[in-house]
Amino acid sequence: MDQIRFLIVRFSSIGDIVLTTPVVRMLKQQVKGAEIHYLTKKRFSSLVEHNPYVHKVHVFDGDLKQTISDLKEAEFDYVIDLHKNLRSARVKSSLGRVSFSFNKLNWKKWIYVQLKIKKMPDKHIVDRYLETTSLFDVKNDEKGLDYFPDPEYKLDFSLEKTHEEGYVVAVLGANHATKQIPEEKMVSWLNEFGKPVVLVGGPDESTLAELLKEKLAVPVQNACGKVSLDGSALLIKNAKVILTPDTGMMHIAAAYKKPIVSVWGNTTPQLGMYPYMPQNSDRFYMAEVRGLKCRPCSKIGYEKCPKRHFNCMLQQDDKIIVSQLNYYWNLNE
Repeated sequence: MDQIRFLIVRFSSIGDIVLTTPVVRMLKQQVKGAEIHYLTKKRFSSLVEHNPYVHKVHVFDGDLKQTISDLKEAEFDYVIDLHKNLRSARVKSSLGRVSFSFNKLNWKKWIYVQLKIKKMPDKHIVDRYLETTSLFDVKNDEKGLDYFPDPEYKLDFSLEKTHEEGYVVAVLGANHATKQIPEEKMVSWLNEFGKPVVLVGGPDESTLAELLKEKLAVPVQNACGKVSLDGSALLIKNAKVILTPDTGMMHIAAAYKKPIVSVWGNTTPQLGMYPYMPQNSDRFYMAEVRGLKCRPCSKIGYEKCPKRHFNCMLQQDDKIIVSQLNYYWNLNE
């Protein structure tokens, strides 16, 4: 059987890499003889190391010249660029192979953010990623995202008896403050919801998690900074419902087909990176404050609200969010 060797390029970050997994799976399953290689930054390599559809992970650790030299030895047939920046362009030009890149729609994003004129297509970024495979007649299997933890990983985090009958994961981590759920909102929603909580995030969220733990009137366990990414993923996998801002953890939850209440601040789902569950679109709710003239103020985020009011989060409808949490919790009863 003739082998077709693909290199998929996506350097970062957690959510963006998880969003590329349908391309990996479908190429492997639908293209006869496909051998999938993946190029990413070292700090994110664990996200693809245990993916059964990936033959080999190539790591970029700061020395692009050496990385390219190593890649040349693999003699790829095709390069699929799902990052599309100067670094990935250099990889493509240096390898000299037939390559495909997705359209980042940067001009349309700029118009949407700066002028608030929506020219973005009603198409999820995963479906735009998949356009790079059209030459190979790949069809969307609609199985959604994948997340494969290390099969040897053992979760070193014991659930208390209060959590044994179920819990909600509240995700604290977001790269920018204007994406994060405000402390007072998180406390209000979770207290009203009244179910056991596991707080998930990185070491940077540990202090916030302890503050929330003091203010919450429900059973709370803090996993922030206490478990690895795989540990957070497994806590999400075993939860009844996920409460999260626009984060990488939201996409991991979608990979596990978990019920999700996603809360949107300065970014919007219309940018095309909302939970991707084509066969389970009823399992996520996107809470956003519609009609704000200042939103979206960025396609990424800021350290503080440029308008100083943060209405995109502070004016969220408390009753609807708690109602959705209850609805998804009861789906599992």
